[in-house]
Amino acid sequence: MAGADAPTALFTALGGDRFRATDLSRGPWDAQALHGGPVAALAARALEAALAATRRDGDPSFLPARFTLELERPVGLEPIAVRAEVTRPGRSVRSAEATLHDDDGRRLAQASLLAIRERVEPLDLTSAVRPDDTPPAPPGPPAGETWETYPGLAFHRDAVDHAFVRGSFIDIGPATDWIRLRVPIIDGEVPSPLQRVVAAADFGNGVSAAVPHASHTFINPDLVVALLRAPVGDVVGVEAATRVEPTGIGLTETVLWDTRGRIGLATQSLVVEAR
Repeated sequence: MAGADAPTALFTALGGDRFRATDLSRGPWDAQALHGGPVAALAARALEAALAATRRDGDPSFLPARFTLELERPVGLEPIAVRAEVTRPGRSVRSAEATLHDDDGRRLAQASLLAIRERVEPLDLTSAVRPDDTPPAPPGPPAGETWETYPGLAFHRDAVDHAFVRGSFIDIGPATDWIRLRVPIIDGEVPSPLQRVVAAADFGNGVSAAVPHASHTFINPDLVVALLRAPVGDVVGVEAATRVEPTGIGLTETVLWDTRGRIGLATQSLVVEAR
């Protein structure tokens, strides 16, 4: 567990576009590799900044609609550079792409963000079909039981609170978990709604394991998040189910919630291996 001298953010800014992960970003599979959630949040931060830099006075707001992350190599605790650029400066739809490199110039991950213009005058949707989007039971007390992997700090244990409605890190099968970041991505910055969502969405495969952690690994090389709206509040609900095939391929599908209702969906492709 985190102590008094523990890091206070997921990353330390080194200046410019360079960052170093703290131990709070470590993932469950390898003590020297990061959890996908912090990587996703750091990429989202750069993508949002790139899109914000294109906005002029009088421009409408653009809301994040789709975020993608491809984890090409393990992202470790060494310094990384995050570079983002706008690839589509449209009037209704804008997009940006980002890459993460280590100091040797190797690309570790790439990400993209698509944003859609927010209407100034809301549409009249009184005749629209509205499927049931009542959120699962509200967040309760933080879960006491977590997935114990290696000694020391880890993102899933020490940087977030989990409040399970169904399932747990230990149980096999679908799970519903309310997740709250305990620390910022960068010291002195309040995480944006998108950063909080993508950090939580990457937990889908971990909380809804289809095979035991002790006998298999099921690492996601990607994360895709599609959003209907930005979340409200500081907790994100993940309602996840994982399926695996004998071919070694798995898929996690996650419905994303806030306390008002459904906010979107996430998917993760999985590489499933016997230990």
